[in-house]
Amino acid sequence: MPKTTDKLKDFEKSLEQLEKIVTKMEAGELGLEESLSHFEKGIALAKNCQDTLSNAELRVEQLIEKNSLQQTIPFEDLDED
Repeated sequence: MPKTTDKLKDFEKSLEQLEKIVTKMEAGELGLEESLSHFEKGIALAKNCQDTLSNAELRVEQLIEKNSLQQTIPFEDLDED
């Protein structure tokens, strides 16, 4: 399972970097070029995090199906109560 551990560390590292970028940009002390550079990096990090989460969700769904467990309910449907 080293690959899973590495992916989790990469996800956590990307999320931490993204949080730092957001904090810097919200402070409003960056110039235009620096802001654009940070924004570009932030978009790449956000995509990386989203891809990792999507893969994790797919893996969970596959495990549930493989083991004939309860049917999954999308998170979006949980708010309809």
